[in-house]
Amino acid sequence: MIQIRDKSTAIGEVLDDIRAAAELCRRAGVCMIVNDRVDVALAVGADGVHLGQDDLPPAAARDLLGPDAIIGYSTHDPAQVAEALHLPIDHIGFGPVFDTATKPDHDPVTGIRMLENAVKLAAGMPVVAIGGIRTRDLAAVYSAGAASAAVISALWEPGALDGIFALAETIRSRNC
Repeated sequence: MIQIRDKSTAIGEVLDDIRAAAELCRRAGVCMIVNDRVDVALAVGADGVHLGQDDLPPAAARDLLGPDAIIGYSTHDPAQVAEALHLPIDHIGFGPVFDTATKPDHDPVTGIRMLENAVKLAAGMPVVAIGGIRTRDLAAVYSAGAASAAVISALWEPGALDGIFALAETIRSRNC
């Protein structure tokens, strides 16, 4: 799954690029979701959205996107995880597990132990580890029970783009 996340560029400047990315993903058989923006997901025909605590409520997003859309929801502590279980979402994002430079105003770092607790609390709903996940962290993240991991930080590691296919295979196979 690919998530489009651009919090700084005006949407009018990137809408055509996001639409093209959605088309490429469809042709490749890869799901694409849009961060925060239900309107953009609808405009480009994305598979869904990932919402934060201050975004459109998941129930409203579900009403707009329909029953088949993928809706993820970010959580940062056990109370938010417990609340998320009652929302019309498909997976929970939890973190930031580690410090991250890709979101300077992030919530406090949770760590692996809190990720493990979030997975237990989620009671079978898939939990995606978010925040500062690097290649070296994948084994610990998966050992904590995460169903998947957001790997923006891993992609920013030196040489990561040279090894993008190996990184993708590592994530896909969980062969960390």
